[in-house]
Amino acid sequence: MKKLILSALTACSVMSAQAAVIEYSVTLNGPNEFPANSSPGIGFGLVNYDNVAHTLQLQVTFSGLTTNTTASHIHAPTTAPSFQNAGVATTTPSFAGFPLGVTSGSFSNTLDLTQASSYNPSFVTANGGTPAGAESALATAMAGGLAYWNIHSAGFPGGEIRGFLAPVPEPSTLALFGLGAAAMVWRLRRKV
Repeated sequence: MKKLILSALTACSVMSAQAAVIEYSVTLNGPNEFPANSSPGIGFGLVNYDNVAHTLQLQVTFSGLTTNTTASHIHAPTTAPSFQNAGVATTTPSFAGFPLGVTSGSFSNTLDLTQASSYNPSFVTANGGTPAGAESALATAMAGGLAYWNIHSAGFPGGEIRGFLAPVPEPSTLALFGLGAAAMVWRLRRKV
């Protein structure tokens, strides 16, 4: 039994080390803004960062905004996880193809992080002057809970709804947790 558990843990560790796509979820609302607002708007999105292909896949659906959208992008880094404001890290003034002039909608696009056009020029300058430096800084901010997706509107030019990017656990992480729990139950049962 010990060999089986050790083999399973090793396999999960190897699978985890080869992962190239890091998935983040984001829940957007007015109370997440800084300072918080009372917007009834909501949104949910997924951000997939591929550190091998150097892409950032973006998907979001939103509704209930009080006024029409004017921009949307990712801000980073804040000074503390899930707190305060930061400058725009990605495309300015807005993601290409993001629905503007609406109070609800959906968006899907993929940024090529090797291209300077995927970033705010000042973010590139602040991070070594290259897209590689900007990608590294953005990846670090996302992993540290220091990046948020903001949707701006005419009524809230600083942002009507936003949400911090939160990592989605990998299946191998969940498998490791399950194996660990099973091993603990097995060990406790043996002692009884």
